[in-house]
Amino acid sequence: MSTTPRVALLHTGAVVIAPITEKLQSALPGVDAVNYLDDRMVADLGHSERAASVPERVTLMAKAARTAGAEVMMLTCSSISEMAAAASAAAGIPVLRIDEAMADEAVERGKRVTVLATLETTCAPTSRLIAERADRIGRSPEIRRVIIGGAFKAVSTGDRAEHDRLVAQAIQDAAPDSDVIVLAQASMASAADQADTGTPVLTSLGSGVQRLAGFLNR
Repeated sequence: MSTTPRVALLHTGAVVIAPITEKLQSALPGVDAVNYLDDRMVADLGHSERAASVPERVTLMAKAARTAGAEVMMLTCSSISEMAAAASAAAGIPVLRIDEAMADEAVERGKRVTVLATLETTCAPTSRLIAERADRIGRSPEIRRVIIGGAFKAVSTGDRAEHDRLVAQAIQDAAPDSDVIVLAQASMASAADQADTGTPVLTSLGSGVQRLAGFLNR
C-alpha cells in the first residue's frame, strides 16, 4: 500500500477497543483507525421499541466512516454483524464482520460446533452465521448454543476476572461434546487461555483482524 489506510471500527462496548487496536497495529503497522462506539445497541436490540432503530444507527455510522475517509468498516460485535450487507450498500464502502473468519474456521474444524455467548442477542446471530458459512461449502454441522449465566453481568459491572472464570468453566464443560468451541463475543477472548482443554477454542479478534488486513492488502 502506498498510503496509510484509514479503517473504521464500530463497537458496541468499549472493552474491545484496546485489544482490537493492538491486534490491528500488529497486523497493519501505522494503520489509521477510527473508532465508533454505541454502547446501547446491544441493550436496545432486546427492547421492543428501540430494536428497530439499530440497523439505521449502524448505517449512519458506516456513512460517517465513509465521510471521514475510511476505506472499509468492520463491525466488531456479533450482535450487529448481520447488518453489515445493508450498511455497506447504503454507505458505499465495504462493511466487514469480525466473526466471519471465525465462522469459516469453525466449519472446517468439525461437525460438532458449540457456540458460547453471554447474551442471546449475540448467540443467535453467531449460530446463524456459522450455518450460513457451512451451507456455502455444502456442510451441515451440529450447532449447539450455550448462554453463560452471570458472565455478562460480571463484565458489565467491571468484574473481568469473574467473567473470565465463568467463560473458562463453560469451555471446560462444553469440550467433551464438541469438535470446536466458538466464543461468540470479541469481549470473551480474554478467557480463552484460561481453559485447559484439547478442544479448539476460536475467538474473533485475531482472525477478524487478519481478514481485515487481507482485505486491505489485496
